[in-house]
Amino acid sequence: MTVSKGSLIYEGKAKKLFETDNADRLIHYFKDDATAFNAQKKGTIVEKGIVNNKISERLFRLLEAGGVPTHFVERLSDREMLTKKVRIVPIEVVVRNIIAGSLAKRLGLKEGEAITPPIVEFYYKNDALGDPLITEEHIRLMKLAEPAVLNQIKAWALRTNALLAPFFAERGLILVDFKLEFGLHNGKLVLADEISPDTCRFWDQKTKESMDKDRFRKDLGKIEEAYQEVLRRVCDV
Repeated sequence: MTVSKGSLIYEGKAKKLFETDNADRLIHYFKDDATAFNAQKKGTIVEKGIVNNKISERLFRLLEAGGVPTHFVERLSDREMLTKKVRIVPIEVVVRNIIAGSLAKRLGLKEGEAITPPIVEFYYKNDALGDPLITEEHIRLMKLAEPAVLNQIKAWALRTNALLAPFFAERGLILVDFKLEFGLHNGKLVLADEISPDTCRFWDQKTKESMDKDRFRKDLGKIEEAYQEVLRRVCDV
């Protein structure tokens, strides 16, 4: 599809969004900027944008084939993706398969133990408040999403997990947990944002080594190498 890039309409921590000559389409430009701890830690991961764009394309195509609608249209270049224009639901959805990260700290649980069945958590997408954990009752209170939309979000989050977990397992990666965002396109709910080492927690099956942005958060080193290795496994390059 041929489109012309228009004005910059938004710049976030990891991406820039541009208008196009099609009012229903946007161009996402994937940056190399890296942030953690609500942007208190900042840095650069070389070629992160390229890696995340390519991985997101592969996974969006996988999910579409599995019945989960997404905002993805096509990858335009190494760093640019064409998407449907959506109105983001201000809820970050986290699916957890294994105890790790904030869940372990918050509840005093041991990292590495499996969660069966997986759990779904909701966070209010608000940087000023630090994206706090919220309940379904809070979502109804703040009118962040209609009950039917929230039910669909939860169902598609679990369906996404059911598709991605075995996909990664076949490639020697454990899908520990991951964050999703959803949006409304012409009134219909679709998966949006990206799916990448920025938004997922991966462990190598054999070594249990982190293969994601935790390497940046925890100053583990070999950050670029981990991202490139995930790209190699996911996209079979």
